[in-house]
Amino acid sequence: MSPPSRRLQTKPVITCLKTFLISYSLIFWVTGVILLAVGVWGKVSLEDILSLADDESSTNAPYVLIGTGATIVIFGLFGCFATCRGSPWMLKLYAMFLTLVFLAELVAGVSGFIFRHEIKAKLGDAYKIAVDNYNTTDGSSTSKAVDAIQRNLHCCGVKNYTDWEHTDYFKESGIPASCCIDNANCTPETLKDLDKAKSEVYATGCFALVTVVMEGNLGIIAGISFGIAFFQLIGIFLSCCLSRYITNNQYEMV
Repeated sequence: MSPPSRRLQTKPVITCLKTFLISYSLIFWVTGVILLAVGVWGKVSLEDILSLADDESSTNAPYVLIGTGATIVIFGLFGCFATCRGSPWMLKLYAMFLTLVFLAELVAGVSGFIFRHEIKAKLGDAYKIAVDNYNTTDGSSTSKAVDAIQRNLHCCGVKNYTDWEHTDYFKESGIPASCCIDNANCTPETLKDLDKAKSEVYATGCFALVTVVMEGNLGIIAGISFGIAFFQLIGIFLSCCLSRYITNNQYEMV
């Protein structure tokens, strides 16, 4: 048993560590709520857009965010409880979870950076297939997704509006109306003539627009991703320190 004087000296340190760890856990909990909200929003609003990709994991992206967010929310609350309870084994379990989150985020960030060209090529192929198979009469989700992307991002085609020239849909109906800058000026005759449509539809291709934005902000995206990953190290450090102080000094919460 530690002497009373030593316990009195240690108590402010433990109180300080607890304050920082609770603050960290609350911030961690908020990030989980944000991921959960983004996942729900993505599932409700972007289901058709996400269905463009052939990869099943891409269409499950909202579920991944929802699951990750819910897990972080639960463990964020667990971290607050473990800190208030002053339980060394709970704090070690919390630190172990944060370590797994750190490793997962680090691996995901590095993999995304290394395979960014492959990911970009795969997305480009998926969008090109969606454009080639575009057909408004069958009511397919991919055709609706293409229209949603073109309207929302103010773009047309894969690289530009001329990509539609080689599709079966263009031979019958011309460029889709979702490419129009102003629907009032887009007549069926205009959409069937590339020269006339040039001034009435969006000039930038959807895939080209997305890749330019992503590549232009690649450094910022990487910095934010690794910053979030290394943020877990703070929680790991605080949890381990608090657990050690409580164990070594046999400190008990009243």
